[in-house]
Amino acid sequence: MATCLIVDDSRVVRQIARKILEDLKFTCTEAEDGKKAQEACSKAMPDAVLLDWNMPVMNGIEFLRELRKMPGGDKPKVLFCTTEADLNHIKEALSAGANEYIMKPFDSDIIQTKFSQVGLIG
Repeated sequence: MATCLIVDDSRVVRQIARKILEDLKFTCTEAEDGKKAQEACSKAMPDAVLLDWNMPVMNGIEFLRELRKMPGGDKPKVLFCTTEADLNHIKEALSAGANEYIMKPFDSDIIQTKFSQVGLIG
């Protein structure tokens, strides 16, 4: 079963994303900031990362840059899921190694479509 690390400082967002992803047959783990996400990836590299931008301790873009330097860190599909909707943020995320970009608020259809586009679901 595919694994997804959900990284968001909002517990509610993590719970909603977990419910959607578990319905899509993902095994999910959660982290409330980039530092905790980095620790989780060093223990077990996920197949996918659903990543918020604005978080305390280490934000999403900092985490993504660190992830891509880690052994095996080139493997996970990273999908930003954020309120940052301007073109500069999207370009920065994609150039840092993000695979896709989801605007909040999101729903099950959006998650399913984006995960399908990056090859995580059939």
